[in-house]
Amino acid sequence: MESRTSVPGEAAQLAALTRFLQDFCVTAELPSAAALPFEIALEEIFMNVVMHGSPAGRLARVDVSLAFCDDDLTMAVVDDGPAFDPLSLPAPDVNAALDARRVGGLGVYFVRQMMDAVSYAREGPRNQLRMSKRVMRANAAPAGTNPG
Repeated sequence: MESRTSVPGEAAQLAALTRFLQDFCVTAELPSAAALPFEIALEEIFMNVVMHGSPAGRLARVDVSLAFCDDDLTMAVVDDGPAFDPLSLPAPDVNAALDARRVGGLGVYFVRQMMDAVSYAREGPRNQLRMSKRVMRANAAPAGTNPG
């Protein structure tokens, strides 16, 4: 099962992207809890594109695709902004005192912690961040059990 959408990189579009994700999860019969890490990741990545992903006076174009196959939910966020690999950022020191921490980087850190896999690629003039996590359908029996 796959679905795609495209929006301009403006903050007001976050609500539409969140609905797109939630509708996909309902159609795929995924439990509502399965959507939560993807909602958080989508907000983090999309808002980074909105705030930093295009030169002044130009909106980035953002494509979001979702795919569910073999109990893996994958989300790709693709934008046409300047090349930027958020995975190249150093991991923040979450044990440092608050006043000793550098600003930024926590969102990408949390995305990496919530997902099973996160990858970045620059494909032509576009950034592509792909995230995936193993999830079970709401009506699926756990592996190794006999549903009947």
